[in-house]
Amino acid sequence: MIIDCDACVMDGTGACADCIVPMLLAATGSPTRIGDDEELAIRNLSEAGLVSPIRLVARGPGRGAATG
Repeated sequence: MIIDCDACVMDGTGACADCIVPMLLAATGSPTRIGDDEELAIRNLSEAGLVSPIRLVARGPGRGAATG
């Protein structure tokens, strides 16, 4: 999965306040690829209430892919 706020339809909305993606991007400053294991770990931690969920919603073609 490629995480990138610019490729998310929720960018700039209230959903950003409860999304782990901005925190993950703060470390790199650019779109970042996370592997299946990392994505699963984040989802498991989120389901346990320990971290915010991945609220990334991919834009259509033309603005970059949010998942891959």
